[in-house]
Amino acid sequence: MSFAALLETLNSVIWSPALVFLCLAVGVYFTLTTLFLQVRCLPDMMRQIVSNEKSGSGVSSFESLMISLAGRVGVGNIAGVATAIAFGGPGAVFWMWAVALLGSATSFIECTLAQIYKEKDRDTGEYRGGPAYYIEKAYKHTRAGKFMLVYAVVFAVAMMLATSYFLPGIQANGVAAAMHNAWGTDVRISAVVLGILLAVIIMGGVRRIANFASLVVPLMAVVYILASIVIMFVNFDRIDDVFSLIFRSAFDQEAMFSGMLGAAIMWGVKRGIYSNEAGQGTGPQSAAAAEVSHPAKQGFVQAFAVYVDTLFVCSATAFIIISTDMYKVFENQSEDGAVRYAGKLADGVPVGPGFVQEGLNSFTSGIGTSFVAVAIGLFAFTTVLAYYYMAETNLAYFNRWIHSRRLRLAFVWGLRVLVVVSVVVGAMTTPGNAWALGDIGVGATAWLNIIAIVVLQIPAHKALWDYHRQKKAGLDPVFDPEKLGIKNADFWVQERKTSQSPAVTAEA
Repeated sequence: MSFAALLETLNSVIWSPALVFLCLAVGVYFTLTTLFLQVRCLPDMMRQIVSNEKSGSGVSSFESLMISLAGRVGVGNIAGVATAIAFGGPGAVFWMWAVALLGSATSFIECTLAQIYKEKDRDTGEYRGGPAYYIEKAYKHTRAGKFMLVYAVVFAVAMMLATSYFLPGIQANGVAAAMHNAWGTDVRISAVVLGILLAVIIMGGVRRIANFASLVVPLMAVVYILASIVIMFVNFDRIDDVFSLIFRSAFDQEAMFSGMLGAAIMWGVKRGIYSNEAGQGTGPQSAAAAEVSHPAKQGFVQAFAVYVDTLFVCSATAFIIISTDMYKVFENQSEDGAVRYAGKLADGVPVGPGFVQEGLNSFTSGIGTSFVAVAIGLFAFTTVLAYYYMAETNLAYFNRWIHSRRLRLAFVWGLRVLVVVSVVVGAMTTPGNAWALGDIGVGATAWLNIIAIVVLQIPAHKALWDYHRQKKAGLDPVFDPEKLGIKNADFWVQERKTSQSPAVTAEA
């Protein structure tokens, strides 16, 4: 068996329908155990987003949200939605919404765990955390401690490999291709410019990444959503028809797409999970970087991130495509299948960004290609920044065991150089098996993380109910893990001791 065939086999096993349904089932479970937190706690989410708690060690909740959205809002919000509609019909959009609603509860659990078990980087003073940290720490005091340590190391290795080399290069290739297709820009020029921009930002560490993301991510998301709103006004008479078509198709009530219920559910769930990343272990790493007085606060913020990604950005893409009738639906979930519905889309437009480009072109001729190229460029570049942050966080997990500061810093700089090289090389040549390797790495971490948060969920639930108890008492919630019986939350224990020390009290 060739290496490529082996990768394809592993990929099909890891990203099987079992993973899709596991994410869905876990979302349902956490929705019930948190008493529909994603709806009930919307006011808490909005309050925390505008909170400006930050310090020299931690970024604000908003900045942490932007780092998270930089990874979540990517090419999948354009190409992924088009693919879901092409192979699952318009009804797939409803199932993307459904999985976002459920995934919001999952995101709360994993990101609250990341806050509970975060720690300070001894070199930079910045907060670090994520699945590797909470997998190791939650049961450190039990007989299962050694097994969980190995489990955490496997997670960190898989995440670091996927996000430091394979995935950044492919995103960069997408940016270079989009620029070349839109304006004929030489890919070598794109490669050099991308490499320089990336180096300037990541050399500044998490704070510079957070500052950049907090400026660019809201801008690109708002502009993209505004474009869909403009089209909504132009096609005002079609709004009811679009939503009606989505809902009818989602439940196999639309004659044109009858018999596609299974495909609609599968593609909607699959692309929804791929887009919002709830449960995949990526969001918790940025969640841990935030400065908050209680872990549940950042859990709420990250739960809202799923809404921004899927309910706002993905819905914008869906409306552009469906309202302008610029899409095709294929049978057998493949472009090789018979065309079930052709709409107004010209022949030869492949499934993907072309659907959105043609939708925008129908509004103002020629604008679609350039607009989507810029959107893909910004989405993909910020995703690379998020990938780097994830890779550095998992490298920091290993650096805790290295005593030499010089050696630790050498590894960090080596990682930075590796990511820049990955972007430059990836922009010029598509790595042959990189997509498959990256998907295997991220898919493996998704399996590991989902199983972990199901096992480790109790501290997150305790934090949730402790937050509500303090809010009900009229307090600004402050976390005390010892009072809740949560062990190994060393950062919070130390913080509480420091805040209650006589020296601190006297200075106050």
